[in-house]
Amino acid sequence: MNVKKAAVIGAGTMGAQIAQTISLAGIPVVLMDVHEAYVQRGLETVRKIYQARVEKRKMKEAEASQKTALVIGSTNYEGFGEMDIVIEAVFEDMDVKRKVFSALDAACPPRTLLASNTSSLSISAVASVTRRPRQVIGMHFFNPVYAMKLVEVIPGLDTSPQTVSDVVAFSERLGKIPIKVQECPGFVVNRLLMPYLNEAALALQEGAASPKEMDEAMRAFGMPMGPFALLDMIGIDIAETVSQILYDAFGPRMSVAVILSEWVKAKRFGKKSGAGVYRYDGEKDEPFSTILQKVRRDTGIVGTQFAPERLLLLMINEAAICLQEGVATAGDLDLAMVTGTGFPQEKGGPLHYADQVGLDVVLAELQRYTAELGPRFWPAPILKRMVGAGQIGLKARRGFFTY
Repeated sequence: MNVKKAAVIGAGTMGAQIAQTISLAGIPVVLMDVHEAYVQRGLETVRKIYQARVEKRKMKEAEASQKTALVIGSTNYEGFGEMDIVIEAVFEDMDVKRKVFSALDAACPPRTLLASNTSSLSISAVASVTRRPRQVIGMHFFNPVYAMKLVEVIPGLDTSPQTVSDVVAFSERLGKIPIKVQECPGFVVNRLLMPYLNEAALALQEGAASPKEMDEAMRAFGMPMGPFALLDMIGIDIAETVSQILYDAFGPRMSVAVILSEWVKAKRFGKKSGAGVYRYDGEKDEPFSTILQKVRRDTGIVGTQFAPERLLLLMINEAAICLQEGVATAGDLDLAMVTGTGFPQEKGGPLHYADQVGLDVVLAELQRYTAELGPRFWPAPILKRMVGAGQIGLKARRGFFTY
């Protein structure tokens, strides 16, 4: 399918950035939301992105004006009979998404592809309210969309191969790197990233290290920012919601750190609320200490130890579980984490890094942490099989990859 006209539903941060990215490819796009004020805010976001490109001399003023004009605001579904693809980017609530997709199904012609920017919810469940489940798909962008290259392409149970092919081609036309991901809660990036972030929160509430110490340690490893700075950027409320979805799907190994829920109760959502793990107004942060002390009293667990591998092992182990489930190839799992989270490129991604360390070492460390901290570190069966077969990574010239 040659996309000639597109629409984005939801004019928030992600929706506006997706619309801008589509317009940058020269495609007219309608940015739709329920209130005119939201639409205008979204259009202003688009203008600011283009203005920043002009200021950085990446684009001339005339071209920026031309691209900006390709984005048209709307508060209804008029004109959606002309759309080739519509991307939904409303907030993470299944009931809301189903209402949107039901409305789109009625407003759009049978040929229109309907995509969801959901970060963790079931594409099949969203598609079930339409008469076109073969043309419903996940298309998960990453924030900021104008800078992040990755797009997770997620077919539902009934999504047709042609829809997958069309969305992959459309993603490439937008200058993105599409990765096909088998449908599962969290897909690839969030499924691997959230255990890493959650473990940092657990280490904090258990007194293993301070947020600053852990952030510095993970930056030293090569991550672009530490786990707590990332939590504040993502939004702790969003991270906690996704973590709960993963827990509901995968059980105890995804148990959510109590402190995440306590921060949400205290409306410490991160940068957007002025305080999260860190405080952004320069004032002394007494409430942070109060929350931390309460969690330690409630859980009764204090005095565990922190090391970077405590966080990284959970990411590696979940990647191994995804591989054995067929969620994605080993290469795509690593590519997703490098392009979607900034995992150090020189380390190749969590599975390449595991091969470098040695899968025998990874297995032994997971078993040690299982004994010390609990079954969330229980090694993936594929790791035990590979180590038993002598496929222990780079030193054996065969592990998750062949060398």
